[in-house]
Amino acid sequence: MKGIDRQMKILAVIPARGGSKGIPRKNVRLMAGKPLIAYALQNAQSCPLITDTVVTTDDEEAISIARVYGADAIAREAALAGDHVTLDPVVYDALLKMEEKNTCTYDAVVTLQATSPLLKGSTLTRALEEFQKGGKDTYISASNQAHLSWGKEGDQYFPHYQERKNRQSLPPHYVEAGAFLITKRSCITPRNRIGASVSIYEIGEEEAVDIDTPRDWAACEHTLQRKRVVFRADGYRELGMGHIYHCLTLAYRMAGHEIMFVTNRRHREGYERLKDSYFPLHAIEQEEEFYTFLEGYHPDVVVNDCLNTTREHVLRLKGLAGKVVTIEDLGEGACYADAVVNALYHEPAPSPNHYAGADYVCIRDEFFIHRPKGFSSEIRNVLVMFGGTDPSNLTEKIYGMAEKLLGCLKGLGWEHLRDGGKPAAGPEIHFILGKGYPAAEKGIFTRPEQNIFIHIDVKNVAEHMGQADLAFTSQGRTVFELAAMGVPAIVLAQNERERLHTFAQMENGFLNLGLGAEVTEETILSTFQWLARTPQIREEMRSLMLKNHLEQGTGRVLDIILKDR
Repeated sequence: MKGIDRQMKILAVIPARGGSKGIPRKNVRLMAGKPLIAYALQNAQSCPLITDTVVTTDDEEAISIARVYGADAIAREAALAGDHVTLDPVVYDALLKMEEKNTCTYDAVVTLQATSPLLKGSTLTRALEEFQKGGKDTYISASNQAHLSWGKEGDQYFPHYQERKNRQSLPPHYVEAGAFLITKRSCITPRNRIGASVSIYEIGEEEAVDIDTPRDWAACEHTLQRKRVVFRADGYRELGMGHIYHCLTLAYRMAGHEIMFVTNRRHREGYERLKDSYFPLHAIEQEEEFYTFLEGYHPDVVVNDCLNTTREHVLRLKGLAGKVVTIEDLGEGACYADAVVNALYHEPAPSPNHYAGADYVCIRDEFFIHRPKGFSSEIRNVLVMFGGTDPSNLTEKIYGMAEKLLGCLKGLGWEHLRDGGKPAAGPEIHFILGKGYPAAEKGIFTRPEQNIFIHIDVKNVAEHMGQADLAFTSQGRTVFELAAMGVPAIVLAQNERERLHTFAQMENGFLNLGLGAEVTEETILSTFQWLARTPQIREEMRSLMLKNHLEQGTGRVLDIILKDR
């Protein structure tokens, strides 16, 4: 093996014909804010082993762009610009003209395609280093695309494999990429650029993309605009799981971007839920570890879904990320974030980068897949849901009243006869609990003979909401989900902070009783009984809920997070 020769003269040739028909002006059109050819120019200029770079083209615009990026340009003759002219004579012509211009003889030539914008400069540099050390005449970029493939001869089809295996077990199948071709000067002629001894330099399928169609263009542009986003959130009994679920809702809608979650491993409920999501997860125990992680990760955006940030915290984040977005932030740090999203509050935004109110609510996808059921004048299904961990233990309060609540419904119509003359099953009350709620310790369990049912760690909450006629809930994000499903609800706030969430009021279809710990059993029973006996009120509540158009909120928040400052 040879070593790296820093004295070797290497010419990079970038062909850029102007007559593209599939995508007009392809090589000079802006892709993700830069001319397409600029990506090849930047790769060449950033590679320390390349001596000179030249664009060979029949397009004056491409010549101008080459000069902007500090490269030479050759006006290609018409005979070398036709549709059927291969790259061999084009590269040979550029090589001769550059050797004449610089009065030198190059040792090697790299053909770089302008249509491979996803190629990384570091990949090109490593390939040149291997070329110098390997002793081969030519290195061709290729990706390993092993598939079960077939060929055809006449009217007969035949397999290109001997044994059917999973893709990862198939032998390599290298497909040439247009990204680059490196070859010795002695191998270049008007009809050839490939020497007798050839090696493949394997690159990933993403870097191997060659833009030929509008679909290729769209895919590459999306990839180049991909951002590295870090979500910082915790979930535990006292705090609840709303922050975790909110960030997951956003992350699931960011397909194509690079997502990383950071959470405190000591908060087991949130940590376990994020592990189950299969998103990349970095666990910390001290906040200082978060800063250290960001120093090495270099995110484009940090979404900080932790309450009451400090000025110091947000400023440190801004020094480590391109952009900082905070969620539900009433702390002093909110004044220093690039954007603040407080969907649960309706106060006037203190500055243009604050976004408040229900327009910015993020509803999980399941609530748009399941549609609200029709209104029922009878209450047959009562849903109780106070969040994944229920820090104020409101579940136990309602569970202790379950039989009395069901008793309030007697005589209100559900006792009608089924086919065969037997009484219909009575109304049911269903409790949805998170894994973090200690149901067994509190003696909370299903009692089917009394129509009381307990559901733990439910995967599809919308399905349960779609069956409910009335709900008990706290004043967090669940109220928006109930509104999306049109389920009239009695609201009991978990704490004073939740009482600041102003959406859960009668104007939006909710009967809010205030701080749950202070609401008496008598008040809950009388309110429930009143609603049970006044179906016209429940129908009006349902109508008010469904007037809210919450389906667009997630898109608005994604725009805030992903748009450039």
